[in-house]
Amino acid sequence: MLNLLRKSAARKRDGARLYDALVVRARQPVFYRDLGTADSIDGRFDLVVLHAWMALSALRAADMGQAAQGLTDAVFVGFDEAMREQGAGDMGLGRKMKAFANAFFGRMGAYEEAGQDRDALARALARNLYRGAAVDGRALAMADYVLAAPGHLAAGLPETLDFGPLPVMGLQGAVP
Repeated sequence: MLNLLRKSAARKRDGARLYDALVVRARQPVFYRDLGTADSIDGRFDLVVLHAWMALSALRAADMGQAAQGLTDAVFVGFDEAMREQGAGDMGLGRKMKAFANAFFGRMGAYEEAGQDRDALARALARNLYRGAAVDGRALAMADYVLAAPGHLAAGLPETLDFGPLPVMGLQGAVP
């Protein structure tokens, strides 16, 4: 029984550590300033979800199911804490968390379906990050960033989440 509690505590601690790294990356100014993601609750949510999908995909590919579950738990604790900081009370929080969960898993499914197809991924990103805007250089730059991340993530696991270089906009879209 004591070992089970230790494993649970370790999973929670590791999940929180990975979540913190994920949030630091998702809050980088380049996403808002250069790539036009809305600097709002919705925009921040979408970037956290995108980075969570990339991290969770890497954890599953590395057969790190416990770490993936710990990260998923930490993401939802983060959503709960953010809602409470915004003033949501206990009465409406369950309904809001259900909406977050639906949005989270819907976006995860869209990114998973797009897979490694740059154009499909750019369409999914335009739909989610840019609220249905047409695919443009921003969405293509983000797609290139997402497609480059798995190699970096695999190299850093389980100690860290290294998403690789931040995306950069050029005249024709992403510049590696």
